[in-house]
Amino acid sequence: MSLKMQNSKKKFRREFSAGGIVYKKGDRFNSSGILWLITKATPSAFFPDNYWRFPKGWLDDAGNGIPGPLASGAKKATEEEIREAAIREVKEEAGIEAKIIKKLGTIRYSFNDKNGYKVLKFVTFYLMEWQRDLPEGFGYETDEVRWVDKYQVLSLLTNMNEKNFFQKIIEKNIVD
Repeated sequence: MSLKMQNSKKKFRREFSAGGIVYKKGDRFNSSGILWLITKATPSAFFPDNYWRFPKGWLDDAGNGIPGPLASGAKKATEEEIREAAIREVKEEAGIEAKIIKKLGTIRYSFNDKNGYKVLKFVTFYLMEWQRDLPEGFGYETDEVRWVDKYQVLSLLTNMNEKNFFQKIIEKNIVD
């Protein structure tokens, strides 16, 4: 194997995450009566810009910003572990409790991190229904939480992959 191939292999990694596309019913000012949850990320060393997203995160964390064995792909996650991670991330990033209605699918995209690695990220999303706000609120990774209609979601989401994924979901009318 050439040195160039070895170096390119060292600069690539996979990450596995899970999250929720959360809705709640009952907004009389919204024609569909459905509001969707989006969160605004707190700027960090890894992601210095504010951006709007659905709550999501690594399947597990080894600490100090290092993905654990499930998040890095060193160990294959079970469906239950992926579901638990999605519920946990919605709690941490949005400050709410939600129940899983169904699995929506997995999106994948790549980006370059600040250390020069090309990251191939897989995010499994679940449709979730809001149950209650948590008294402790959202965690440090989130600057703001909003409940918005589907048009505002499409307007505010920063990641084009998430935006396209959500567009397909609302076209299917998966929430009554």
